[in-house]
Formats: sequence, C-alpha cells, structure tokens
Amino acid sequence: MSDLRYRIRGGTPLRGDITVSGSKNAALPLIAGSVLCAGETVLRNVPKLRDIEVMLEILRFLGADTSFQDGTVRIRTDRMVSKPIPVEYVGKLRGSIVLLGPLLARFGVAEMAYPGGCVLGKRPVGAHVMALVQMGAVDMSTEESLHLQGSLKPGRVILPEFSVTATENVLMAAALLPGETRIDIAAAEPHVQDVEKFITTLGARVEGIGTHTVIVHGQKTLSCSEHTVINDYLEMGVITLAALVTRGRVRIHGADPEQLTLFLDVLSRMGAVWKYDAAEKTLFVDGELSSLNATKVQTLIYPGFPTDLMAPMGVALTQAKGVSRIFETLFEGRMAYLYELEKMGAHVEVLNAHEALIIGPTPLRGRQVASNDIRAGAAMVLAGLCADGETTITDVRYIERGFDRLDEKLRSLGASIDRIEE
Repeated sequence: MSDLRYRIRGGTPLRGDITVSGSKNAALPLIAGSVLCAGETVLRNVPKLRDIEVMLEILRFLGADTSFQDGTVRIRTDRMVSKPIPVEYVGKLRGSIVLLGPLLARFGVAEMAYPGGCVLGKRPVGAHVMALVQMGAVDMSTEESLHLQGSLKPGRVILPEFSVTATENVLMAAALLPGETRIDIAAAEPHVQDVEKFITTLGARVEGIGTHTVIVHGQKTLSCSEHTVINDYLEMGVITLAALVTRGRVRIHGADPEQLTLFLDVLSRMGAVWKYDAAEKTLFVDGELSSLNATKVQTLIYPGFPTDLMAPMGVALTQAKGVSRIFETLFEGRMAYLYELEKMGAHVEVLNAHEALIIGPTPLRGRQVASNDIRAGAAMVLAGLCADGETTITDVRYIERGFDRLDEKLRSLGASIDRIEE
C-alpha cells in the first residue's frame, strides 16, 4: 500500500470562506439504519470518506444495492439478508458495530468479526452486547466473532456508560419493536440526535431527543425515507482552531455553535474572538484580533468539551500564554500526539495517561511527525500550519478517514499543503 503524506509549509494566516461537510459520525449509523426498512433510503450531505465506502461495501455484501454520487447515498434493502460479516470488512471500520441493532431487529440475528479501526485504548463491545441482551438477544459470541440472535422485545434498557454507538444500536433496534422502549444513560451527541430524528422519519416516535433518557415508540414495520445528514461540528471546531493558531480570519458556513457550546465558551475565556451570524449560519473567527491565554480543559460527555477536539485544542494551547492543564477523561490513548508536538518544540509535561501540562507560547518548528489517529492527525495539521518551516505528516490515511478533503479546504484558505502519495 502506498504511503500517504501531507507536506505543509507553515506561517500563512488562513483567510476566506469555507463550508463544513456532512458528519461521518452521523452518516455511518444512518447508513446502518437503512437496514430497518425494506425499500430505498436516500441520505444527502454524506461526506466522501473511506469509512463511508467501507460501510456501503458491507451493505452490498449483505445484499443491498447502493450508489454514492455528489454527496447523496441511495440504499435499496429489500433483498438484504443477515449473514456473518468477515474481518476483511469490519476489521477496517470500528463504526460497523452500529449494524448490530438494525440487523438483529430486522432479521433476528447479527454476526460479525470484531470491528477494528483507530487505536484509542480499549473500546470494548461490552456495552452493545449488554444493551441488546436487555432487549432479549441471546449472546452467542466467541473469541473470533460477535454473534447475537433472538427476537427482541421493547422495555427498559440501562446502558452501562454514555456510549454513542451503543445508544445508536438500541435506538435503531427499538424503532422496529412495536411498543415502548426506554433508554437510560443514553448518549446525547448531535450525531445521536440525528439518528433519533432519522428513525422518526421512518415512522417511529421518539421522546427526549438530545437528552440522557430517551423513549422510543417503535413500529412493526418502518417506511424508508429521505434524510439530510447534519454538518460535522468537529470539522467546524478544527477549522476554528486553524484560524486561531495561524492568526487568520475565516468565515465558516453551515456552522451550528449550539453543538459546540462549551468548546466556544472555553475559546472565549482564552481570549479568542469569534461571532456567529444566525441568519447566515456562519461563524466568523478572527485570529488576528485574538490573543490566547492559558486555561484548563477537561473532556466530558456531550454537551461537555468533546474528546475529539482535545488534540487540536492542545496545539492551540502551545500558542497560549501561561500554563494550561488538559484532562482527558474518556480515552487512555489520547495523549500520544503530545510526544509528536514535543518534536516540534512544544513545552509539554505529561503527568499521567489522562493529564498533561502545556506551557506556552512556544514557537513550533517544522518536523516529520506521525498521525496516530483521526483527531491526532488533525492536530498535527494545525501544528504544521502554525510552525516555522516545513512539516511532513505521515499516515494521513487516518485523517482522511474522518475529514472530507481537509487538505483541499485548507488550500482554499491559502494554506501551503501538498498531498503526496509515495
């Protein structure tokens, strides 16, 4: 396989207008949700990403017809079956776990090799299995494969943690069960809310959208529908930080600051200057007028500070005056990017697997650095944009699994970034 890299020459303030792409984290479960009905589902505003292509490949393996053109995915599911999904499909995509609920609800059986993807510490499948067993599934999994079967029943499901994908699995399974299913400890992220809205277009009724207690009134049969995927608030966050660290001025179209309340509040407290135009749905970020000061940032479940924006935020903190403390509460593998930042001259003290100090402001210098996962990769791009000299980022396949043409978008804002295939 060829090696994909970005080469960035830093120091250029980003300027101009940019439009946010559709959310991968919403599109993947929505594609899985097409399994719930027999007919054609149409999804619009779908980002063009490798992970999306893999999810569609899995559905084709199960007998669906799919097409993907100009941001619109069409899926016909009337001839679908449920059969064991081999590792060559699900091993590439941890997000394929969201097929468990829809397959189980419609066909009474779901079987797949263990899903793969990013290395973010242990992300066990236990929450999914526990939740679906509460709905009546029988767990027949082995060391080689996940295997659940049985006819599900509506009732009460208490999730063992605020798991986004486990919540989505239960929501989708519950949509196809006539009766009332109550989900406690439900995740409430914007992409979970998008799944909640999607199943209402299919004919289910949902109470408590965006809260941690959700009630689904399911139906025996659902009707396929059309749905527009929400924009990616994580991309909005990364572009906001890119404008700040390069001292640029960027107008972000298709932004919804309600999805990033605490993130934007933290930036305001640090001295970042931004304003939102509700009529135009644009967020204007003024890095020229901003002067960043150190702060404490702690990740939390939604609506707290998103774990997926902690690594890019770490780059901004290298440019802030004073000692910042970051506290990653959700994943133990998130701090690895700090060692890459240190190579570029950042002053970092890692206290433990979850906490670090970042002392700023420090000028960053161009180096060769690795992209450890999707979000760490985005952080390295930001570091390259504000570093002195040339930065080479390796393993950018990770970045391109999560961001739709990020290099092109940054180039449109004046960044010097080349995509190199070797």
